[in-house]
Amino acid sequence: MRQKAVRSTIKEVASVAGVSTQTVSRVINARPDVSSETRKRVQDVIDKLSYQPSALARSLSSQRSYTLGVVTAGLSYIGPSRTLSGIASAAEKAGYSLLLKELPSFVTNDIEPIFQALLSRHVDGIIWAVSEVGENLNWVNKPPLDVNIPLVYLTMEPQKNIPVVSIDNYMGGRMAMSHLLEQGYQHIGHISGPLDWWEARQRLRAWKDALTEAAIEFTENHWVEGNWSSESGAEAVVKLFDQYPQMDSIFVANDQMALSALQLIHQKGLQIPGDIGLVGFDNIPESEYFLPSLTTIQQDQYEVARIAVEEMIQIIESGWQGLESFTPKSIMLPPTLVVRQSSLRSREKDGGV
Repeated sequence: MRQKAVRSTIKEVASVAGVSTQTVSRVINARPDVSSETRKRVQDVIDKLSYQPSALARSLSSQRSYTLGVVTAGLSYIGPSRTLSGIASAAEKAGYSLLLKELPSFVTNDIEPIFQALLSRHVDGIIWAVSEVGENLNWVNKPPLDVNIPLVYLTMEPQKNIPVVSIDNYMGGRMAMSHLLEQGYQHIGHISGPLDWWEARQRLRAWKDALTEAAIEFTENHWVEGNWSSESGAEAVVKLFDQYPQMDSIFVANDQMALSALQLIHQKGLQIPGDIGLVGFDNIPESEYFLPSLTTIQQDQYEVARIAVEEMIQIIESGWQGLESFTPKSIMLPPTLVVRQSSLRSREKDGGV
């Protein structure tokens, strides 16, 4: 008959490490009043004995729930789903669980019930992982409740009074445009995302600024607004060809729209990149397998999520006493240009179709 495994206790850890149980508790709760040498010795014993602290005891001793609230939306999209996955992974590594609230849409003014539900579960902080769309952030400077816990915001325009972690969408747009210009394209159209989205406005601004700095004239007929979907990409590229017949390349604000644009270009009997160059944004997994493979901008949502959780825990463990107790900071992460066949004129014979 197999013996039941016996769990190690905090007293055993303290005895083997040669410290008090209070010191072990301080190490478990990441308290700063422990020397690095003692912390390492205790942690080594914890690992050796496979000691698992009681979540309830940990919570009682620290007066924390070790739970983070996460508000998200649009999990059918790859960006929000990647971000949530990254938040979950980073939180688990830090010893925190998540309480998730998914909004029915990206735009909502009914914030109070969402915060009430999270606060009633005594979360230690809230990560607002909803893109800045329309008026859904009117409440930021005037919270609907007395939210006396830290909040960290993702994917929105940096602000002085709140902590924000985001990809630098403007930089990504400039990377895409610089690449097309370096390849010799002169008539660059743009399919934007919906302009009530902050990311879409930043990418459109990058397109305009790049053309202006290159002394290339453009008009409002040289770009079309999409809504991130493949269907809107197809409609937009048809409009662009009608409005801008000289167009020799397109910077598309996301890969989903770029996929349908690529298909429509094929149907017109044009070669990519020989007749039309194409650059997307997001680097979705399928973009590598487009025909030809799609040049795009990589956003590391996992890194955004990791840093957001790291910032949140740092705020919590520094002794949160309200907004006046810390200096919020905005972190803008640089994207990466991923060059593939759809834009490389120098490799037309290999990559064109």
